[in-house]
Order: sequence, then C-alpha cells, then structure tokens
Amino acid sequence: MKSALRSEIVAAVGDVDKPIANRFEARRRAQEAAADAIAVLRSEGYYGYEVTPDVSDADPPQPQVRVTPGPRFRIRDPKIDWMGAAPLGPAQQAAEALMGLADGEPARAADVISAEGRVVAAVQKRGYADAAAQPRVVTVDHADLSVQPSFKIAAGDLVRLDGLKITSTARTRADWLRGLAPWKPGDVYDPDAVARLERMLLDTQVYDSVTVALAPKEETTASGERPVIVSLADRAQRRLELGASYGTTDGPGVNARWTWFDRLGRADTLSVFGQASSLDSRAGVEASLPHWRRAQQTLKGTADVYRTQTSAYRETGIEVVADVERHYTKTSYVTVGASLGYSVTDETVPTTLQPLGPGLVTGALLGVLALDRSDNPLDPKQGWRVEARTEPTVIIGGGALSYLKVSAQGVGYLPFDAKGVTVLAGRLKVGSILGGDTVDAVPASRRFYSGGGGSVRGYAYQAIGPHLADNTPEGGLSLIEASVELRHKFGPHWGGVVFVDAGSIGSSQIPNGDNMDLGAGFGVRYDLGFGPIRADLAFPLHPRSNDARFQIYLSIGQSF
Repeated sequence: MKSALRSEIVAAVGDVDKPIANRFEARRRAQEAAADAIAVLRSEGYYGYEVTPDVSDADPPQPQVRVTPGPRFRIRDPKIDWMGAAPLGPAQQAAEALMGLADGEPARAADVISAEGRVVAAVQKRGYADAAAQPRVVTVDHADLSVQPSFKIAAGDLVRLDGLKITSTARTRADWLRGLAPWKPGDVYDPDAVARLERMLLDTQVYDSVTVALAPKEETTASGERPVIVSLADRAQRRLELGASYGTTDGPGVNARWTWFDRLGRADTLSVFGQASSLDSRAGVEASLPHWRRAQQTLKGTADVYRTQTSAYRETGIEVVADVERHYTKTSYVTVGASLGYSVTDETVPTTLQPLGPGLVTGALLGVLALDRSDNPLDPKQGWRVEARTEPTVIIGGGALSYLKVSAQGVGYLPFDAKGVTVLAGRLKVGSILGGDTVDAVPASRRFYSGGGGSVRGYAYQAIGPHLADNTPEGGLSLIEASVELRHKFGPHWGGVVFVDAGSIGSSQIPNGDNMDLGAGFGVRYDLGFGPIRADLAFPLHPRSNDARFQIYLSIGQSF
C-alpha cells in the first residue's frame, strides 16, 4: 500500500478516546473503522478492495482492520447527457473542454465532483443562468478496472439581462446605479458581469452591505429578459474619526476626520480633516466621486492649508489638488491630475534661499502609472510591482522656473519554496529633476531627499545626501535607492528579516550613485492574518558625526 494512501486511511479511522472494555465494543469500533477505510479507498479510485474488520485475542481485545486496496481504477469515456434541450454549440463545446477529465486518469471521487461543477459553471458563464446538475451516474466496471462518469445536466433556457430592479431605500440615486450596470438590456447573462457590479458598489465603501443577484425565473419580462436585483444597506451618513499616533519619522501626532457619505446620491464621500505633528500639520477638505464618468474611475479633490517642518526647510502654504484615478485592478491604476498652490518657504539657512524668493505660486501636473503583479498588497511573497511618476511643474515668485520631476520604482519578490516561507525581496528607485540647472535653483521642498523608514533605514528622515555647513540636508536633483531584504517565517505568526538599504542624492540631473550611503539591520514580523506588524532595527554603515547609532521603525505591512 502506498504511504500516502495509508496515511489518509489512518487519518480517517482516527484514535479511540477511551479504552475498549469488551469484544462487542471492539467489534463495533472495527466495523466503523472498516467503513471509514472503504470510504477513503473508493474516494481515491480503489474499488477492488478487500477490507476485513476483526478483533484481536488480546486482553482487553483490540479492534483490527485488514486492508488490501487492490488496483486503482481509471477514468474511461466521461460524458455529458443533456437533460431537456441542449445549450447552444459554444456552451456545449466549453462544457466538454472544461470538464477536465481524461481517459486513464485515476478515478478519484473529488475529481469527478469537481468536473461536474466545472461543467455547470461553463454553461452558466455562457448565459444559461439556471443550469444545474441532476444526479450523476457513475458506472464502475471491474472487468477492465474503469469508472465511467455520466453527468446529467439541465441547461435550461438562455437568459438575457434586463436593467436593475432596486429594492433598497438607500440614499443613492437609482439613475446613477443603473448607469453602472456593465451590460445593456438584451445582453446574454454573464455571472461575472453581475459579480463585477457588486464589487464596484462594495469598493465605494459607503454601504454596510451590498447584494446583487439575478432575479428568479418568474420575474422574466414580456420581452424575455430578466432584471438584476440590487439591494443596498446604507452605512451611517456621518462618521467622526479621532486618532493619535507616534511615528519614527514624524514623532507624536493627533488627527481628526469628519466624513459625510452619499450626500449627492452617487456613493460620494466628503471629509473635513485636520492633523498635527512635529513634521506635518494640515487642515482641509476632501471629496471623492467613485465611478466618475465610467466604472473604476474616481475623481478626487483636496484643498488644504499646511505647515511642514523638516531638517531641511519649513514651509507654510495652501494647495488645491484634483486628480482622476483609473483602476484596472485593486492595486494597478493610472492617475492624472493637477495642483495649484501658494507657499512661503523658510529654509533653515537664509543664505541658501533659492533665487525665486520665499513666496511662491506653484502649478503642477501629475501622471502616475502603477502596475502590481504581486500576490498580496501587505505581505507579498512572489511577483513584482512597478510605478512611474512624472510631474511637470511651473513655479513663479521673484522669477519663474519650470522643470520636470520624474521617478520610477520597481520591486520584486522571489520565493525559495512553494509556500513562501523564505522570500528574497528587492527594490530599486531612481529619480531626476530635469530643467533645474542647479540644486539652489529648485525650492527646497521640491528637491529629492532620502533616508528613513520608507527609503534607507538606519538614517534619520532626509539625512542621506549632501549637507550644508551646519549639517542641514541640502537635497538634490537626482535620486537612487536600492534595498535587498531576506524574509523568513518561523511559524504561523512570527517571522524575521535581514536587510541592506542604499541611497544616493546627487547634485546633477542624471542619477550616478555618487556618495552612496548604506544602512543594514534586522527585524521581526508578527502576522495578524491580513498582514504583518513589523519592527526593524537598522544601523547606518556610513554614519556622520550627528547620526544616531541606530534607528527603530514600527509599521504595518512589509517595508516594500
């Protein structure tokens, strides 16, 4: 007997919780164990078995089961019998192709049941919404050791879709909901299209529950079409969020957000927010219109006043931003946008103030392309991600400056085993400001900086790159960052990492990697189920006189 089959039978039979007192109880237990063994043998395609329950002569008596599996039976000539009218040719062909059973395969019960499910799903996918399986006939032939499954499938009628039947009293306007339907009245039923509408509504995050389902057959219209029933349950129309935080980058902070949902009746959100921290304090208003003009496209607008204070500069300003984000998957998207703002910059050392003066009007366009082919947004174990960003910018103050800021980042994940227990992760980012002839010509807040938890661990925020005489970070016109991290899980929850990060800020427009700074360290991970909490301890390998000996980083999700 093969070891895998033996292990499966032993697992099915199990152990006895209490001692067996007499032969009657032992025989009953042996018969139950024999029935369990037979069930396993049949499920794995062993129909010529010999299973004999018995009781030992020991005192106390012990149940015994002698198992001879015999030869394994094989699939022969699987077929589909259509009960009632057969579906159209393409649906029949798809059902045959997707059945997935071939002559000579082991006659495993799970494979036969799965094949039946694939046949029904293939027919439903091609418009036969009421397709269902009737009791199958499986013929076991001991003469040639074969099993012939015959699937009895009732396809029903081809279903064509009507519009939406809205049964809820949600605030959302019916005309907006009907415009979201990814089909036209008269289109052939597609379960993926119905499911897509449900996902689109759930993604707006303005409902407590969403149900989208095909109406029963009895509700077929006079024109032969069936509506799709949409039921929505509104979440509370207003929500207040209060929070406090501590970041290794920006220290302690507090934040508040007051949000209204679905005020315009099209799954919109409107928020008033404020936050205060030693690095970034701001207050403003934000609006979001999901599925704007087309599905999976969101219009966002933000207006805020802010004050940012870093080691390199202090800036106070007001800004208005609008962008349109088009999603192709949950984490792959294209964004285009524009911003206009006025800011007053107080650079740390007055002699380094850029030629345009402290008061600046800045207008910028934005283009972002993000592709995510990783397997998990918070804890990826395989795949890759790339992001490219471009920002044409015009700044007007005491003079005028125009430049193009571009950056691109790629990350990849290489598992060393099928379950991703050990993963090698890598990241590379490059950036350039084209059109700013010198670093001083570009306002401090618009330059590239590096260092900190999101870039080069082991160094303080913005600590990588050239510094002024008083050790203030100068920033630069180009950027290179790279990271390599080895991740390993030691159990269902705990894991550890070791890593090396590198970063360079250059004064030239073309990244060249000069003055590369390195940081290295290790960390622990605790998996919460949806993603890990991470704690990293990192050390600067090229420390300056005022660099700390180490940095600690706490966050949710992997570092990249």
